[in-house]
Amino acid sequence: MSYNTATPVTAPPSGLVTVTHCVYALHSLSLLIGVTTAATIIGAFVFGVPSIIAVVINYVKRGEARGSYLESHFRWQIRTFWFALLWCVIGGMLFITIVGIPLALAVFFAAGLWAIYRITRGWLALRDRKPMYQ
Repeated sequence: MSYNTATPVTAPPSGLVTVTHCVYALHSLSLLIGVTTAATIIGAFVFGVPSIIAVVINYVKRGEARGSYLESHFRWQIRTFWFALLWCVIGGMLFITIVGIPLALAVFFAAGLWAIYRITRGWLALRDRKPMYQ
């Protein structure tokens, strides 16, 4: 019989699942702000107060999630935030040049869709109590 060592086996603390749902909700709120206002989706996700609060909660609570399936969700959310910031920096650098403006807009748009995908996929997996595989 073989065991999958990549899947954590410990049950998470009872309130931590709720915290993880709240973090996904905060990230989703930032995405919604980006969709419904003049802000860009990725800009609202990276620089919006709800997402910044969410990533701080991720760092504070990820130690409690260690060894449970929630650990992968915390890692997923943190990576989503930092990679989104990286794409914002790349898009911003392209935006500085006149030639790069169309490419920068494409980067911002693609990064926004990517962030929506990551948060949606993660939240659905959390609902099903499944870990996130990178």
